[in-house]
Amino acid sequence: MLTRKQHELLMFIHERMKEAGIPPSFDEMKEALDLKSKSGIHRLITALEERGFIRRLPNRARALEVLKLPDSMNPSLGGRKARFEPSVIEGNLGKVPPKPIHAANDANQSVAVPVMGRIAAGTPIEAIQTHSHSISVPPEMLGSGEHYALEVRGDSMIDAGIFDGDTVLIRKQDAAGNGEIVVALVDDEEATLKRLRKRGNAVALEAANPAYETRIFGPDRVKVQGRLVGLMRRY
Repeated sequence: MLTRKQHELLMFIHERMKEAGIPPSFDEMKEALDLKSKSGIHRLITALEERGFIRRLPNRARALEVLKLPDSMNPSLGGRKARFEPSVIEGNLGKVPPKPIHAANDANQSVAVPVMGRIAAGTPIEAIQTHSHSISVPPEMLGSGEHYALEVRGDSMIDAGIFDGDTVLIRKQDAAGNGEIVVALVDDEEATLKRLRKRGNAVALEAANPAYETRIFGPDRVKVQGRLVGLMRRY
């Protein structure tokens, strides 16, 4: 499964190599995908390489080889910006049902929460916005509102008790208080799990691991996609 940006980049490289016989430059890729920095292209290429879609050839500048294309071409991917906006929760999925007035408290009652892919607790990566499966969550872990879950990748939040491989429960909201742990979308390109700090007109995304630096952005570059409300871990 590729994100929209990964799909767009793969097809751009494929079409350019068919037309010109050589891969596009990083500047051309950045312009074609409307990204603000080359670092975003580096992350996308690394992700495509890890998934086996492309290969970087050693000792050659701009040397990329397309190894395969997605099995199914989803037309909805073409021409649209990839945005991580987990708004696909439908009906009562991820919502805590109201308790009947005369109903006994059922300890086995659970809520189906959709798992929307991966979130970076480390170097930001694009979150996969595909509802792959659902997990059953005790309603007391959620509270009111709509929720979704994400699988954590990375170790930047270990001092907050969040480890690589954990599943975090997120309440869907577009604002958060100072010091809360949030899903933050940076430059409409990458999503990360960090502690939110407001410093004057700036927004800081703070890790809970001294090995990682705090990243500071202008207020228009960061969008809150939800707030951490719980965590599930398998042993």
